[in-house]
Order: sequence, then structure tokens, then C-alpha cells
Amino acid sequence: MTLPVALYIVPTPIGNLADLTPRAQQVLAEVTLIACEDTRHSGKLLSHFGITTRTVALHDHNERAKAQWFIEKLAAGEAVALISDAGTPLISDPGYHLVSQVREAGFNVSPLPGACAAITALSASGLPSDRFSFEGFLPAKEKGRIDKLTELREDPRTLIFYESPHRIVPSLASLEQVFGSERQMVMARELTKTFETFLTGTISEVRAIVESDANQQKGEIVLMCHGFISQDDDEFPLKSLETLQLLCGELPLKKASAITAEIFGLKKNALYKYGLEQGW
Repeated sequence: MTLPVALYIVPTPIGNLADLTPRAQQVLAEVTLIACEDTRHSGKLLSHFGITTRTVALHDHNERAKAQWFIEKLAAGEAVALISDAGTPLISDPGYHLVSQVREAGFNVSPLPGACAAITALSASGLPSDRFSFEGFLPAKEKGRIDKLTELREDPRTLIFYESPHRIVPSLASLEQVFGSERQMVMARELTKTFETFLTGTISEVRAIVESDANQQKGEIVLMCHGFISQDDDEFPLKSLETLQLLCGELPLKKASAITAEIFGLKKNALYKYGLEQGW
């Protein structure tokens, strides 16, 4: 079978090699070229599946210049695949300039579904998933990090960040400084791997665990924070809504509303109505 000429966007496993789909294996075996961040890194994955397709480096430093070379290959009738070191290309990985230029040149771009750390983490987080914002990596320097988080402080959507091991402690400190110690969050680490871990709690609780356990400062990390809950209506203090949501994870909404109302001196029917609107 000969693949149609196109640039194929192929997600690769984020840890467990079994997550490379049969279709992805077929495409990678049948294209003429594979563009990848690191040919040595990707070579191990391809070797595992017996794929011998030629690989060519495409990374942040050469992507703009190299895109035209790949377009020439497409013009010559060659099918090309794009992969990253792990996960879906372009999601905090190279590929934007290549895809943009390939589309401008009039060639098809064909995406394959597959692994993505942000979506994988969110699906198991227990945080609201109906509306979310993926923000990639936070700035490395403290001022930039604080400025970025300040922009997002009152965003009502679940916020998703990637973070590296050597920056996880200062990033959690910045999250607590800007979002407050009581904001609910989940930290997912080493997804699909042997030491996969989810830490759930307030920002201060998760930060304390990470700071006291060096093992939690290793591996690939996804940070997810509950969106901002408005305090404009005095009937619903922020802490009461956070309590209601937590209780809904263990109890029916009606019971959770009654308990929350008793704790905070609120109207249980009003809390019940709010919970229904939130889908809790």
C-alpha cells in the first residue's frame, strides 16, 4: 500500500511503548521520511517496532529553514511523517512552522489521534474537564512566571501546565503565591510509566508533598489547577464552593449540598441549584 502524498502528524507514546497505535506504526513504516526532534531518541522507538524509515532532525533551531526542504520532498511525491520525542507534535513541541508552511504550499496535512500528556492527565484528574486551557510550560524566570499566572488568576477554566523536574518546586511556590494556598490542584507525574503518580489537594498540600519527597521532583510533570470561582455573590463564599465540589466527589449532590449548607450557614437549595448548573 502506498500512502497518499501528505505530511502526517503522528503522536508517539509518552511512556508506554504499547500506546503507539497500529495505524501510527503503519504510517511511520510507509512514509519516505520521518521528521523528528532527536533522531537518536526516536531511533530507539522506531527500532523497537522494526521501522527502518529514514529520519531527519527537525527541532526549534532549524525548523523554519528546514520546512522548505520538506516541502520539496512533498513536491517530489514523497510522503512525510512528523513526530516529537513523546506525545502529539506541536503541543509544546516543534512542528508549527512546518505545518503552516506545508499548508501554505498547498499540500495536505493529515493528523493521527494518539497520546497527549495534557489530555491524559486531565481525564484522570477529577477536575472540571468541560472547559480547560492548556498553557504549556510556565516561564523559567520567576518574574515571567508570576506575570503569566497573574494573567490567569481569574480564569474560570481548569488550567493545565507542563513542568520540568528542576523547576517544579519554584513553580509550585509561584502557583501558591498567585492563586492562593487553598486552590485545588492535581499534579500528574510519569504518566503511563512504572512510577505514574497523581497528587491531589490544595496547592499548599501538593507543594508540601513535593518539597518533602525528592522522588516527586523527577520525571515528566503535568500541573492542573481548578479554575477561579467568583466571589461576586456573597451567598457562595469561595471556600464553600470548593467544599461542595469535594463532597460531590464522594456523595450525591443533594447530600453534599446539605452538609456544605450546614458548615457555612448557607441555603442548601441554593447550593443544590448551583451544583446542578456546574454538572456536579
